[in-house]
Amino acid sequence: MNARPDGVLNAERLFLAAAAGLDVRGSDPAADIDAVRGRLNDWLDRLTAEFDRPPLRWPGLQPDHALAAQAAELNAQLACDRRDWQRRRDDLGDTQAVARALDDQAVFLVFGKFNAGKSSLCNFIAERFAAHGRPVRYFRIEAGAVIGAAEGFQEGATETTTALQGVCLDETLVLLDTPGLHSVTPENAGLTRRFTDSADGVLWLTSSTSPGQVQELDELGRELRRAKPLLPVVTRSDYLEEDEIDGEIVKALRNKTPANRALQEADVLARGREKLARMGVEPALLMPPVSLSVYAARKQGQTPDAMAQAGFDAFWTAFAAIVGPALAYKRRKYAEIALHHRQEQVMHGLRSRQMPALDALCLALDAEAAALDDRRAAVVRSVWRAVAPELPELLEGHAGGLNMEAVCRRLSGLLADALRRACDTAWPGHALSVDPAALDIGLPDGAATALMDHERLHAALEASIRATLLGAADAVRRQGHAHLESLRAGADALRATLRRYRDELVQLEYELRSDAEAPAPASGDRLSRSESSVRG
Repeated sequence: MNARPDGVLNAERLFLAAAAGLDVRGSDPAADIDAVRGRLNDWLDRLTAEFDRPPLRWPGLQPDHALAAQAAELNAQLACDRRDWQRRRDDLGDTQAVARALDDQAVFLVFGKFNAGKSSLCNFIAERFAAHGRPVRYFRIEAGAVIGAAEGFQEGATETTTALQGVCLDETLVLLDTPGLHSVTPENAGLTRRFTDSADGVLWLTSSTSPGQVQELDELGRELRRAKPLLPVVTRSDYLEEDEIDGEIVKALRNKTPANRALQEADVLARGREKLARMGVEPALLMPPVSLSVYAARKQGQTPDAMAQAGFDAFWTAFAAIVGPALAYKRRKYAEIALHHRQEQVMHGLRSRQMPALDALCLALDAEAAALDDRRAAVVRSVWRAVAPELPELLEGHAGGLNMEAVCRRLSGLLADALRRACDTAWPGHALSVDPAALDIGLPDGAATALMDHERLHAALEASIRATLLGAADAVRRQGHAHLESLRAGADALRATLRRYRDELVQLEYELRSDAEAPAPASGDRLSRSESSVRG
């Protein structure tokens, strides 16, 4: 749609002529787009296969341990997500079916808040097509079905659009006029979403009474993050002026001045692009705004001069300029639908749920590792207090015929029992084993022992108990650390897997949108634009 005025035809006629000859089928995807689509399917197949088995295991931790419970919950959420990916992937068939029903048309979503003039503009455009003898067909979605409509869109000062309604222009263009994207009835929500998914470009209508309310764009975020071109249209660009005619005060409708319109358009462009940047959307998707007044064009008879002064020459030129980028989007639409599913239904969930859960698990692992070290001294004290007081009685019991082997065996048994109890208290939930060989109480050879007096023997046994206890406590603590490291290794591997698939998806997004001059990701660690804006 690159025709230009030649002094005979005005912008409107040029636009209509170009629309009649629009080769929408010429936007069929090329081999490179189909290749990216195939790689997106492979990406999901491989990611799904990664979780055929639960990725986290916790050998050595009891099921009731808090870490085991965290890991089990993360595994369960991944299994639930995996099922949901497939369910939503199956739903893509319905979205693609709706998109295929509109394959022969360039589809534009007309978006704007209440009283922005969406229905009025759609009706007016349809009237202009009809005035030139071009075919016009209205439709609505009611109770989940697409039905023809004999009349245009209802216009009013209140929100009159309660369901998706559209108009097909010259069999090549479709305008979709929606209520707020989140206010559709449950019966219409599914099909409405599929139609909006099928849009190739967006006309953003914003009233000149408060133009460029950029918070409105949050509601459009889903479409904008899909790199659809966006044309801002400042509507109601008129005002009432009082004149005195024959001694009476008469109110006359005037178009806003070119200077006033230029100021508003520049403001909308600057703030709109700044908002897109904050949303993580490429600002260049926002086309230069145009201002118009449907009411003024109608009131002044829709003459060529009236249309031009009402802003419609500029509108038709701007509309023609957005058709090319919209067709470029249409060319990759089916790959985009697959990409959106991977970004929004798969990776966003992993980023918003699994990665924080992994972070929490790793923090808990750090805390548990610190507790293993911090409580080691408490374990040693507890065991020492349980065993050391038994030593004098044991020595006295063998005073007549001292059997040191029996004394040492008894001490080893006391150490084992006390160490098990202390470990259960200090490190609950760990399946820790005590090696009997590590608890053998050693003394000098029998001859040396026989020469010791009672006090020296008592001191030697105390020293042996302490050394054996310290070594055994360290061995048990190392077991606990090994349990934690096993779980940490699984968490680290899962984190690396999620990052690898995230980076692959960022690269696929870049490759898919390279024709649309989407900027390359700044680094492999950066989220895709669609993810960064919904983080958390």
